[in-house]
Amino acid sequence: MTDTRPTLLTGAAGILGRWLRPRLIEKYGALRSSDVVEFAPALPGEEIVVADLADAEAVDRLVNGVGRIIHFGGISFETTFDRILASNIAGTYNVFEAARRHNAGPVVYSSSNHAIGFYTRDDRLDASVTQRPDSLYGVSKAFGEDLASFFADKYGMDIACLRIGTARPDPIDPRHLSTWQSYEDLLRMIEACFAAPELGCTILYGVSNNDRSWWSNHLAPHVDYHPQDNAETFAAKLIPDGDKRDFTDPAVKYQGGPFVSDGYAPRRR
Repeated sequence: MTDTRPTLLTGAAGILGRWLRPRLIEKYGALRSSDVVEFAPALPGEEIVVADLADAEAVDRLVNGVGRIIHFGGISFETTFDRILASNIAGTYNVFEAARRHNAGPVVYSSSNHAIGFYTRDDRLDASVTQRPDSLYGVSKAFGEDLASFFADKYGMDIACLRIGTARPDPIDPRHLSTWQSYEDLLRMIEACFAAPELGCTILYGVSNNDRSWWSNHLAPHVDYHPQDNAETFAAKLIPDGDKRDFTDPAVKYQGGPFVSDGYAPRRR
């Protein structure tokens, strides 16, 4: 049975949110878009709600009456723990809990490659690997994945956690040859999640069909995601004379890139 309730998008004022909004309306119809900041005007078929995800009562009102949820709201960079705690940790709990109370979902949650950023570029990962966050931001995303697992096991909710690599129009750094996900492929992944017969708690790597990818989604065959784009198209531009980076530099050695190197202090022996 088709769910005719509005789709909810959090983080709708962000770069990804602005790109997704008209395409989600075209695909699913009515859209309720939310962010902590004012943004306007509303598109045809869209309701805009300004809400702080750390405010549980505001989130409860936001989720009431919606069906599918795309939870992309929160802080997307490294900052102080108190800001991460309010926005990414409490905020994600509030969204999942409101979805449980109002029988909303499935939920597509924007996790991050920074939940596993301390693996090296020589490692090849699937969804079974242990989390190794590279920052407080990455810790918050690892928490969100664990929270999704709890809500799926305890309450039977369907939540897909997308470990998004580098979602942007084009790759602009050699690291992106491994991590890039085009906007179009991100939308394909969201659509594949909502089309899956059930998700439970599914971990997916948000990445295009890159020749140099470090990540595999083979443990999620129930999500029919077929990325169409490949960062290798940009390789000649990004590394015209071959890859001459210093592979001992933590920003190059580890998959999390600059999130690892920021404040990095290796163990002293």
